[in-house]
Amino acid sequence: MLDTVEGVREALAGEGYIADERLATTVFLQTRLDKPLLIEGPAGVGKTELAKALAAATGRRLLRLQCYEGQDETKALYEWDYGKQLLYTQILREKIGQLVADAADLDEAVDRIGKQESVFFSDRFLASRPLLEAVRSEEPVVLLIDEIDRADEALEAVLLELLGEYQVSVPEIGTFKAKYAPYVVLTSNNTRDLAAALKRRCLHMFLDYPSSERELEIVRSKDTGLTEALAAQLVDVVRGLRDLDLRKAPSISETIDWARTLAVLGVDELSAKVLSDTVSVVVKYDKDVRKALDALPRLVDPNAKVPAVLHNNHDHGHDHAHDLGHDHGAHAHSHDTPQDQEPEPDGKAVRQAKDKPGRFTNGYYGTPSSTASLGRRRPF
Repeated sequence: MLDTVEGVREALAGEGYIADERLATTVFLQTRLDKPLLIEGPAGVGKTELAKALAAATGRRLLRLQCYEGQDETKALYEWDYGKQLLYTQILREKIGQLVADAADLDEAVDRIGKQESVFFSDRFLASRPLLEAVRSEEPVVLLIDEIDRADEALEAVLLELLGEYQVSVPEIGTFKAKYAPYVVLTSNNTRDLAAALKRRCLHMFLDYPSSERELEIVRSKDTGLTEALAAQLVDVVRGLRDLDLRKAPSISETIDWARTLAVLGVDELSAKVLSDTVSVVVKYDKDVRKALDALPRLVDPNAKVPAVLHNNHDHGHDHAHDLGHDHGAHAHSHDTPQDQEPEPDGKAVRQAKDKPGRFTNGYYGTPSSTASLGRRRPF
């Protein structure tokens, strides 16, 4: 099914994932070149879902490593099952006693026990974590390394051998090499720059919010229960919210959730009132809710006035209605003069500026500080 770019699109669509040609081409190249795929972009644009859909479309088992700050290699690669080793030691205590019973001195006894170390550092006691499991699997797998930017840089170094040769070295045993090259998908929300060595080993793609046509197609494919006309109108409203200067822009999955919410409520017409009552489905922060409530009437109807009831849930410190019929498209307070009015900031430009690599200070998410001493980390 993945023999062509169009075949990739159809296979992913069969699993409910609508990919454009650029994304389908990248996935096709991944399957042909056997290279990991690094996808960067804002949260909620379908990066993680791509790995899930790829696994379902190819019939491969999905292995997932969820990254977080402070994660070390024992949670990502492997660790020794010390509890099991201790249990076996207790069970074999009598055998160990027999082994050293006729030892001439302590040194000889230690030497005899030392020769048995390989018994306790073998496959029997090796607990595989997602990375090693992907390499040792007897069947092809899809390995999802989710939000790699949240992990410390040390984990990136651990990944280099796997991403470059699809192998993992265990000092006590040896090197495991993958029988089948896994499809590796790494995702990043771009909260910090990733190492050049890691990027060099991967195909790279920046995945942004989709066009209105593709987002509508995605919503339609999820069978939300909302009519075609209302879904199209809702997608336009969500895209308008993304253009605001929000702390967190609505994701595609939240658009789908909003469509399902409206369908459950039996909405047959989108109005500022019903959208305001349900806006918390897509807007998660108080300040963002206030901005969304101000913007929703004009997103539904550019000539509408905001009913005072829509502002009951947020504080302005004064009581008035907002008139949205002015040229700038932003609300004007009744006591403002035209000279005092300023155009709304370009929310899309602000959001894109926030997505620039390296925009966070040293120490964010545990990255080493250039001014901190060795072995210390700066707080957030």
